[in-house]
Amino acid sequence: MDHASFTEICLHQLKMSGVHDGETVVVLTQGDERREYADAFLAAGRRLGANIYHLRIPAAPITGGWAVGQTMLGSMPEVVDALKAADMLIDCVFLLFSPEQIAIQAAGTRILTAIEPPELLARMLPSKELRENVECAGELLAGAKHMRITSPHGTDVSYTLNTFPTLREYGSTDEPGRWDHWPSGFVFTGGDDDGVNGQIVVAPGDILLPQGIYVREPIIYTIEKGWITDIRGGLEADLVNSYMSSFNDERGFGMSHVGWGMNPNAKWHGMEPGLFPGGMGMEARSYLGNVMFSTGPNNELGGSNDTSCHLDIPMRGCSLFLDDEAVVLDGEIVVKELQFT
Repeated sequence: MDHASFTEICLHQLKMSGVHDGETVVVLTQGDERREYADAFLAAGRRLGANIYHLRIPAAPITGGWAVGQTMLGSMPEVVDALKAADMLIDCVFLLFSPEQIAIQAAGTRILTAIEPPELLARMLPSKELRENVECAGELLAGAKHMRITSPHGTDVSYTLNTFPTLREYGSTDEPGRWDHWPSGFVFTGGDDDGVNGQIVVAPGDILLPQGIYVREPIIYTIEKGWITDIRGGLEADLVNSYMSSFNDERGFGMSHVGWGMNPNAKWHGMEPGLFPGGMGMEARSYLGNVMFSTGPNNELGGSNDTSCHLDIPMRGCSLFLDDEAVVLDGEIVVKELQFT
């Protein structure tokens, strides 16, 4: 994508995120990564009259793995203080789950993460309709006390919902202290720490993230009182067990957030190798009607589990019920107010 086109979609994003004359906006990058993102956002922000800056921190050391919540900002308190003073932070590094992001949000800075490939950002631009539908879905989820997920493959798991808030992602953010991720489009919450029980069968065609692969053989999870007690199946089950065990942290086997996808412009097939190299799977998390469960940290929701071991698993063809009322049936959203025109 050329610079002018990238600037135009960034301009659309900043308008959706309420950027206006006189606001202070910081674009955060790391090393040589996504410098073209900073250039496009800077050009777009200046057109809106914002005081917009590019803050570039050194490249992260090579660690041989991805650990969520661990960032270079942990040793840069002066940078964190500068970001706290901004009205908006455009995060092109990925600070999610880190104590630094939580502190920046607590200071009132709104945060937008933008690390997916430009072509995907363009196809999944935030819209008013997406926001309205996600907000409506969020109200529905926030009012529920119980969630049940089933599937033809054998999933039957229940979540008790009494503790954690509901988060809404629609790809833009215009409220102080709020975080969102461009692109996105889903709602989620977390079950009570001891309130998730049952079996989840990850079926062929479902997706493992961050691995970025489609499952070929079923993976069967057994969950008791909020903790995974068994993972069995074929090769992919072995991969999951090996990956989770490599962190040497039992908290990685806790159940994290759960919810469903809401973006009609996201495609299930978007994880095909070579389509959009360099992303982290936001399209897979967002496609309309997926049901996604996650394992590991829940500090994003205000919980105490801040393990670095995290998986997101979007699933096809599931049914999701809130207080025994169907929201998703066989992968299709059936609540009229949540459907797109």
